[in-house]
Amino acid sequence: MKKISVRLVLILGALTAFAPLSIDMYLPSFPALETDLRASSSAVQWSLASFFIGLALGQALYGPLADRFGRKRPLYVGISLYVLASLGCALAVKIEMLIALRFVQAVGGCAGIVIARAMVRDLFDREASARVFSLLTLVLGVAPILAPLAGGYLLAFFGWQAIFLLLAVFGAGCLLATIGGLPETLPRAGRSQHQQPIRGALQVYRQLLTDRRFTGYAFAGGVAQAGMFAYISGSPFVFIKLYGVSEQAYGWFFGFNAFGLILASQINQRLLARWKSDVILARILLLVAVFGLWLLTMALTRWGGFGGLLPPLFGFVASLGFSFPNAIAGAMAHQAQRAGSASALLGTVQFGAATIAGALVGTFHEQSAVPMAAVMALCGVTALILHRLLVAPMVRIPQTNPQERKDQDLQVAE
Repeated sequence: MKKISVRLVLILGALTAFAPLSIDMYLPSFPALETDLRASSSAVQWSLASFFIGLALGQALYGPLADRFGRKRPLYVGISLYVLASLGCALAVKIEMLIALRFVQAVGGCAGIVIARAMVRDLFDREASARVFSLLTLVLGVAPILAPLAGGYLLAFFGWQAIFLLLAVFGAGCLLATIGGLPETLPRAGRSQHQQPIRGALQVYRQLLTDRRFTGYAFAGGVAQAGMFAYISGSPFVFIKLYGVSEQAYGWFFGFNAFGLILASQINQRLLARWKSDVILARILLLVAVFGLWLLTMALTRWGGFGGLLPPLFGFVASLGFSFPNAIAGAMAHQAQRAGSASALLGTVQFGAATIAGALVGTFHEQSAVPMAAVMALCGVTALILHRLLVAPMVRIPQTNPQERKDQDLQVAE
């Protein structure tokens, strides 16, 4: 496909938005959940951790199914499960029930994440895929802006149950859009012929994990992205409880940082017309590490208070708008016949790292922003090291001298 359909991007963007909507919309309700369900703060955080675990494990399931049965049939099953689990969350009367249903909700919703990425790989080449993933990040970035705002106001007027009812309605809308607006992008001739799906899936995953190119991009990009989930896990406490920000104002701060993610993803799309995605990724991961260390310094010294945390937080989150699409495009570029499994393993790596990051923030919980900042800094530095060790030796990262820049301009013109 040479043209990028707006409708296609919107539907795929909505499918990838299951995770951020389901995570970000209910963050302002943490204090209310503690009160209504008579739960501790750590128990409420487990409802977020269980969602991360469901995303990590569920994606490993959908990859082989999508390669074996096509893209759309597993997608229908996953979205239907998501809708039912969301309705169940709205009816939860105990925190244990909510934790279990959040896991099921994640297992259903991650079908959209896996299959949307696989469809992009089915339809586009490496550089075009990076552009499409940047467009998806634009759609995806709207969710963290609107979700906490919507969640805060729904909480204020209707209670936390309304948040999960709205998620169920969103899931039903995505199911209808998928049925009527998405083509089947994997023809029968291209589907996996493994007669033993479990053994075949394990074999494919083993091949992917021994593919240095795939693991380099997947782990570097996934660990960087995990820093975002450390921020998601820790920010309700830091913003609302530590610095006294209201639930509604929390949504505005959260949305402002998400706007940086959107802006960066669109700048990335323009940069791809001039620079290779490997060049952008190598340089932006250095910035991710720098912003993480800057944030940790502000948290340790408490210089500037709440205001001192905001610039490095914004920079860290915005940088992911560059790293995320380019890392995914690099990992998926050479996975033609196993795109579904590769997409699934990408998600498992990403949300497995997110689960660990969130657990670390909760484990070292104290009356400061240090745990959140330390985990974000650790993710940024680790992602940079992984990229330098695994990816950089395989690709040539050109220097920005005038002659090479002139050669790149000539190549673009040709």
